[in-house]
Amino acid sequence: MPELPEVETTRRGIADIVTGARIEDVVIRNRSLRWPVPEALPELLRGQRVQKLERRAKYLLFTFEHGTLIVHLGMSGSLRVVTAARPVEKHDHIDLLLEDGRILRYKDPRRFGCMLWQPAAAGPHKLLAELGPEPLSDAFDAGYLSEQLSRRGSAVKLAIMDQHVVVGVGNIYASEALFRSAIHPERAANSLKKQEIVALVAAIKATLADAIAAGGTTLRDYVDSTGNPGYFLLQTYAYGRTDEACRQCGTPISEIRQGQRATFFCRQCQK
Repeated sequence: MPELPEVETTRRGIADIVTGARIEDVVIRNRSLRWPVPEALPELLRGQRVQKLERRAKYLLFTFEHGTLIVHLGMSGSLRVVTAARPVEKHDHIDLLLEDGRILRYKDPRRFGCMLWQPAAAGPHKLLAELGPEPLSDAFDAGYLSEQLSRRGSAVKLAIMDQHVVVGVGNIYASEALFRSAIHPERAANSLKKQEIVALVAAIKATLADAIAAGGTTLRDYVDSTGNPGYFLLQTYAYGRTDEACRQCGTPISEIRQGQRATFFCRQCQK
């Protein structure tokens, strides 16, 4: 599913197009996403200008004068800029028609994403209210992570995937960051030493930055705003490389299950 790098890649791809643009109309073909798309959305957005486009965790936030459009791509969603000449396909559920004639089209085969409205006067949406800090921000540092991990006896991989601890470190990027910091994914979170936490914070930031530079990761459905896949999978050290030789020591990469998700690591390099 799209994680932070994929959502950030999407944001960067459409930000210049939508920021300052007026919404001429909204076409809803299917309201049945993870939560129903508000019936009043066309009336709320028609004639309004997008003031800014931000990302919070895996949510895209389209800010208008009177509120915020909250978009989540779910497991298979994408936002693409198209023209009216492009035929509508089966899973193209929502179109935002821009004043220059282009269309911001939301496609979601599995319909696990969402498009919700939050009035400006209502304060933070409940989906965003309890999220941890952004991993690429200054707020996410070794001091903060040390305090968070000290209270958790769960496996460190599960801890850094907890959106209350830090947002956006999905399954792929957790495995990769733990490899880069030489930490075994089954280690108890509260067993990490200070230097290991420093290394882990640096590895999380570097892994996510590299993934964004590569356009994210495409496993199945994800494409960016121009229809291109992400290429980070070509440079992973651990994720998806079961039984392949470790790029550092040659030991076969191992795979286990943690929290119903696959975890990949090197038994030699990660302790």
